[in-house]
Amino acid sequence: MSEFVSLEISEAIATVTLLRPTMPPALFVELEALFGRLAAEKGLRAVVVQSTAKAFSFGLDLRAAMADLGPHLGGGGAADRMELLGLIQRYQRGFDAVAACPVPVIAAIQGPCIGGGLDLAAACDIRLSTRDAYFSVRETKIAIVADLGSLQRLPRLLGQGLVRELAFTGKDLSAERALSIGLVNELFDDAAALQAGARKLALEIAANPPLTVRGVKAVLDHGEGKSVADGLAYVAAWNAAFLASEDLGEAMASFMEKRTPRFAGK
Repeated sequence: MSEFVSLEISEAIATVTLLRPTMPPALFVELEALFGRLAAEKGLRAVVVQSTAKAFSFGLDLRAAMADLGPHLGGGGAADRMELLGLIQRYQRGFDAVAACPVPVIAAIQGPCIGGGLDLAAACDIRLSTRDAYFSVRETKIAIVADLGSLQRLPRLLGQGLVRELAFTGKDLSAERALSIGLVNELFDDAAALQAGARKLALEIAANPPLTVRGVKAVLDHGEGKSVADGLAYVAAWNAAFLASEDLGEAMASFMEKRTPRFAGK
């Protein structure tokens, strides 16, 4: 058991739980390793990322981060700059691994979702939150250009104008506003209802043909920044390679027999 994050897998769904309200440097290393492990789980169908703390996350643990980064922030030369670059990239890989997970990842966000917390949420496929949640690109207020994914992933979700406003000001975005602009899909009254809702959604995803769901995510990810024609060419090639499957036969048979399908991921 890690002191920063826990993992439970049940009914082909992984639940990744943040155990602290802030993110020390070690968390990013653990997330990279954990999601690397999940990417190799062939039977996995969905992931829920949640928190047991009073916040989804207040973001970077500044004290721990300064111990890690501080020695390289002085007036050193190129070697120090390269060390600092490597450390930042190590942090980035933690959330990149979340985004690269081959199955859908649902963020269950309770309370504050600030800085690195929003970076993590942006790396997930779907976001749900409690009504008391709020969101902030808070790095600006502490003299840091957000560098763990918010400035790259949020514009694809919200558009440039709103993201620039949030990042230039560092102000809070309420859950109601987040719902209205599509940052979150649904609001819940409290953390228990939120986690139950996230689990229900994950089970709904898991009930579908698992390789098809993975294919949908791969096609959607490939289409980011591409033309419609590029996306159509990719999905045509994908289906030409993977459309024929045992699950397709099961879908047809269950429809004809008027029964619930039993998808095996084959």
